[in-house]
Amino acid sequence: MKIAIVKLSALGDIVHAMAALQFIKSALPLAQLDWVVEERFAGLLADNPHLDNVLGVNLKALKTDKWRVFAEISKIRGYAEQGYDLVLDAQGLIKSALVARLLSANCVGFDQDSIREKWAALFYSRQVAFPYDANTIDRNVAVLTQPLGLVVTPEQIQAKQAFLYFHAPQIPLDDYFPAGQPTIVLVIGSTWPSRNYPLEKYLQVIFGLEANFLICWGNKQEHWMAQWLAERSLARVLPQLSLNDLKATLARADLVIGNDTGPTHMAWGLNRPSITLFGPTPVSRVYQTDINKVLKSPSLVNPFKLDKNDFSIAEIDPRAIINLSHALLDKTQEQA
Repeated sequence: MKIAIVKLSALGDIVHAMAALQFIKSALPLAQLDWVVEERFAGLLADNPHLDNVLGVNLKALKTDKWRVFAEISKIRGYAEQGYDLVLDAQGLIKSALVARLLSANCVGFDQDSIREKWAALFYSRQVAFPYDANTIDRNVAVLTQPLGLVVTPEQIQAKQAFLYFHAPQIPLDDYFPAGQPTIVLVIGSTWPSRNYPLEKYLQVIFGLEANFLICWGNKQEHWMAQWLAERSLARVLPQLSLNDLKATLARADLVIGNDTGPTHMAWGLNRPSITLFGPTPVSRVYQTDINKVLKSPSLVNPFKLDKNDFSIAEIDPRAIINLSHALLDKTQEQA
């Protein structure tokens, strides 16, 4: 059986969908399992033993180069020559539904009441119903496993194996992980300013914990933010990391603290301790475990209409982060 998964972006969303792979491969070990993804995120899926092929597209480029659509359609039609028996769209957008339909007429995705872009459901030959405001990971796992006749329980997801894989990093990680003290990686940026915990309060967290702090970043603004923190503390700014090296770095961290964004969710995928800070987005985006915790601001969140002007994340007390960090680091030491 040949199966293609369509989940184009973004980093955290892909991580949430990847949780399904180990269950699919366990039930269907002989199936060919491919994944169609935006090229810039392909490194997240690289080295994964549950996947046979990672197939890149560059639909984001269409925003600035409309004529590129013909090259992208040709590329997708080329992928379709694999002769997929089933295509699973976990994105639920019109563009992802079109990709799924181009790959095979036998494509499955969410029904119109379960997705933001309701017209996407018209492209599917079968549909999966799952509440839009339900846990994001449960939703992703359901749309990728139910069409295969599989049932994956929350308990199974809680007990998952780490599923982000990587090869030897290009940067000398040993230089950033000194012996004798815990290493905490801070994830300080995100796609919205209102999802970012204030730098001044991150600084209080740094001063409140005896640890080796590393700061990761992904663009010029985040690099400036990281340098601002480093100039006022002993925290160190990591170099710009490839997705492979980011996976390798997070896999060695004793704790990851960050906003509701991709690298913080990657810690969950790697089974590394984490604290995710939420303001204008719902905590239903994550699974809480013994080592993966959340802290949410007091604001109420409507999952159907997120408020980008909700800056309530600033109301999370740094002392709450410090206290929770102590508890998670103590748990890590006990398990070592």
